[in-house]
Amino acid sequence: MNRYHSSLFKPSIRPWGLFAAGGLVVGAATLFGFLGRFHWFFDLFSHFRVQYLLTLVVVAGVLLVVRRLKVASVCLLLAAANLSMVLPLYFDRPASVADDRPIWRAMLINVNTETGDARLVRQVVEKHDPDILVLEEISSQWVRELKWLTNSLPYSHIESREDNFGIGLFSKLPITGVTCRYIGSANVPSLLATITIDQNQLQVLATHPLPPVGAALTQWRNDQLAQLPAHVDPSVPFLLIGDLNVTPWNHNFRSLLRQSGLLDSGRGYGIQPTWPSSNPLLRIPLDHCLHSAAITIVDRRIGADVSSDHYPLIVDFSMPADPDLPPPHTDRFW
Repeated sequence: MNRYHSSLFKPSIRPWGLFAAGGLVVGAATLFGFLGRFHWFFDLFSHFRVQYLLTLVVVAGVLLVVRRLKVASVCLLLAAANLSMVLPLYFDRPASVADDRPIWRAMLINVNTETGDARLVRQVVEKHDPDILVLEEISSQWVRELKWLTNSLPYSHIESREDNFGIGLFSKLPITGVTCRYIGSANVPSLLATITIDQNQLQVLATHPLPPVGAALTQWRNDQLAQLPAHVDPSVPFLLIGDLNVTPWNHNFRSLLRQSGLLDSGRGYGIQPTWPSSNPLLRIPLDHCLHSAAITIVDRRIGADVSSDHYPLIVDFSMPADPDLPPPHTDRFW
């Protein structure tokens, strides 16, 4: 009787079984991510491809050691599906520009309306000294704390708001025209500006769609992303900069590239996650700089912590010396 009683309460799940169960859960998340265009809930799973990839590789390695070959093979197959989404970011870096070509710097910071630290923002901006700066989530309080920006970036246009969707564009170079546009149905501002750089006219579109939290907000984000191409001219030097609340492997982002004719500045620079700053295990690239083929990306990196939930994005770029020259890298679509 005692022997029967003791065997009844022995754990029946072996450690490798827990790994297999975890692999199946992550595998299901991998597949859900491909269904994002059909439902907002599935769309949430599309953003964590790197996390899925690493988890499935670890699980498959453990299962191979204990000779659970079938489950390990399934995990490796699903890992390969995630790898196919992530790997393109490590290839197709643009060729270096000529030494005499001027290099310009654009910088994006989602300062966070509530938690950002104006002192740290100032340190990062002064360190990297951008020619063009886009700040998102700026309120009236942030505008007061950012008055020093006019010393180095005298040209600006600001649409401050007390929610999380204020936006500002600051430039060392003359802003010869700017309009505030409400793209999509979410009623949040975007800025479309013309900046004079040497003999070129650079178009800059700064935008910040809503986060995909729930069905309504996801639809508003998708509507804004879908309508952005109507405000883009890919035949001229053009930058689209913003916290797009979407990752490079999401269906809506890939559709934005196809429809707008713009290129992802992240190509060739690998995974550069910007959010959330508080959790490195869940960190994903939500902040983006897209560009027309007339622009060559020279460098791209992530800046230091500014006490926001986002890290800054810094992009160095070059433009043709002669506006009439054909743009380079016209085959870099994906």
